[in-house]
Amino acid sequence: MVVFRIMFWRKTREAIGRFHPLHQSLIWERTLSAALPPAEWAMLLASMSQHDALVKRRKWRLPDRMGTTLVPLIRVLCEDVAPNGALALTADLRGPDVPGKAGPTRDLPVHRPIRSVKEWFVHDTWLRLRADLRDGSVLELTVTDRIRHRRIHKVNPRGKHKRKTKTKVVQRISATRVLPKGRAIQRPAVPPPGWIRLRVRDDKRAVLRATAKVGPNAMAPAEQVLMVAAELFRWTPPRRTAA
Repeated sequence: MVVFRIMFWRKTREAIGRFHPLHQSLIWERTLSAALPPAEWAMLLASMSQHDALVKRRKWRLPDRMGTTLVPLIRVLCEDVAPNGALALTADLRGPDVPGKAGPTRDLPVHRPIRSVKEWFVHDTWLRLRADLRDGSVLELTVTDRIRHRRIHKVNPRGKHKRKTKTKVVQRISATRVLPKGRAIQRPAVPPPGWIRLRVRDDKRAVLRATAKVGPNAMAPAEQVLMVAAELFRWTPPRRTAA
């Protein structure tokens, strides 16, 4: 059995060694940071498409958010990146329990039978990206999980102590599009959805900023992010192509 495990590990390690270097970083470190043109992103996605067939062990699986959010997002954005432009992306997929992501703990006021309530927040900014687009505009996007923890200590009338922790997760999505000089803004006929807040700054270079707070089960993760980013493109008229 031990010999079989060693052989299995060697084959898996050899397979991982043939993956794209950024693909390997995702396996070992759960992080990704790169600024690449679309062609090189395509090479990375091609490498990751082989992962499930060659790597079976759970501990070496790719983070879930790669498949549900980042891969669809990279594919969509690369279609709009300028030929000589780049998509810069930083993803921290280690999860919210990594040291340094949690804020200070505070005590909340309580009434009996509750003895104490301790509250703290975790801010996990797990995605940042910047894309130089074909139309000359620049898109920046950030996704942060804001997690509220409350540890409650309660004593019932019989003197029995109960402790429990409640958790609430809210995902904050922020997208900014800086337009090229002289590009006009055109208000769309239909306003943004109620869950998206949009701000417009119309200077020499107009800036559109959309923000949203989304619950963990509102919709597919990639759809959440793409809908917020897509709102920025409804505020500019389509560019005319030469006849």
